[in-house]
Amino acid sequence: MEYSHSDAELVKQPIGYWSWAAYKAVVSRTHGALAELGTTQPQWWVLAQLARAEQPRTRDDVSAVLRDYLDTGPEALGAEIDATVERGWVTESAAGRLGLTPEGRAFFDEAAALQDELWAERHAGISDEEYLAALKVLQRFIHNTGGQAWHH
Repeated sequence: MEYSHSDAELVKQPIGYWSWAAYKAVVSRTHGALAELGTTQPQWWVLAQLARAEQPRTRDDVSAVLRDYLDTGPEALGAEIDATVERGWVTESAAGRLGLTPEGRAFFDEAAALQDELWAERHAGISDEEYLAALKVLQRFIHNTGGQAWHH
């Protein structure tokens, strides 16, 4: 890959711009690929939380894990959970427990395979060591500026 600037120029570039540009590129690609599959990223998150859970989960359980993933507030996540129920991917028991339907499990498996492909695409030419170093540097930027972030 050819970089946009020499190392001497790149080291003076603003992290805010480059982290934003990376975010925008990754999220746009992910949203587009999931849309082609017929879902949204928040719906994928809901399905993943249910598919990977050891115990049945409630809306509150799922929302507690995902609440920081959206900037729009908890009501938006509720609408995304509703959409997974309406699409027949998730059931909700009288006790408020959410579960994947057979159709939901099959769709989750298909979307998980897509996510694996997207992961490989994003990580092409990037070693695990480079990836870890990048995440640790980003975490230091967050810490140094008084921010907080934690991914579940």
